[in-house]
Amino acid sequence: MYDVVTFGEAMLRLAPPDFLRLEQTNSFDVTIGGSELNSAVGVSRLGLKTAWVSSLPRSPLGRMVANKGREHGVDVSNIFWVDEGRVGVYFLEFGATPRASQVIYDRKDSAISRLKPGNVKWDKILDGTRLFHTSGITPALSESCAEATVEAVKMAKEMGCKISFDLNYRKKLWSPEKARECFAKIFDKVDILITTQFDTEDVYGMKGAYEEVAQKLRDSFGFSTVALTLREVPTVLTGTWSSMVLDGKTFLRGKTYPLEIIDRVGTGDAYTAGFIYGYLTGDIRKAIDYGDALAALCHSVPGDFSWFTEEEVTKQIRATDFKIQR
Repeated sequence: MYDVVTFGEAMLRLAPPDFLRLEQTNSFDVTIGGSELNSAVGVSRLGLKTAWVSSLPRSPLGRMVANKGREHGVDVSNIFWVDEGRVGVYFLEFGATPRASQVIYDRKDSAISRLKPGNVKWDKILDGTRLFHTSGITPALSESCAEATVEAVKMAKEMGCKISFDLNYRKKLWSPEKARECFAKIFDKVDILITTQFDTEDVYGMKGAYEEVAQKLRDSFGFSTVALTLREVPTVLTGTWSSMVLDGKTFLRGKTYPLEIIDRVGTGDAYTAGFIYGYLTGDIRKAIDYGDALAALCHSVPGDFSWFTEEEVTKQIRATDFKIQR
């Protein structure tokens, strides 16, 4: 029995140190990252019982990925282990204005891309689970993974779980047409949609003010709650973070946080983690507050994971200045 179960891929992240370009570097900083694992880690560190479901190869790299989740209290006992396949890799080159950061993926034939319906015992995993979360990255990995995602969402609904879904559109993985075709099999079961204005426009062509986009999504698919994360990045290393949520017929806006960006990868997943935590332990207002605060904090540390506790996030929500804490 879990508070939160997430489902998706995690990869090795290789990043040159000191803002070096990929073709310059002689070494890489190695970390682990993947949208759904990032969120599971964030929720676990805030104090809820979480599990991450994926598929990994029986290899040192596969065990490395699982161990990183385990280090943060995430249950990884439901991973579907395989003898073939690989762990995906992505290369992250950090930029500085005017050079933007860039990501290069090497994830073809990863173990999870070969996952099929029936490989995961969802009825056992989701029994008593409060919330199931996945994203648009997972079904984009392969046709069989899309079918497995639909299977998971259907089972979560049958088991009485709340379902949250991050649109997380990746144009390098699939077309808007393919994404819409898959999402049509999922969205009638989703309670909470987390997205951005850009992803929504890319997939559905919806334009307009934030409130208009959220309303269009709710009217089109019947979500109980739609959260749009709002990120302004005038330079590569500075910006602001906030969010806007349509809950039922009520619009709510989060606090705007100024950012000095150390690492922005995984910050949207941190928002999801904080939002889910607040949603399950309080109400929509708490969900927004914890989502925005955890996302903002995550910008301040390297790596995909959000390395913060419930106490630290609560202090950030209440903070009025940036004085050193003694």
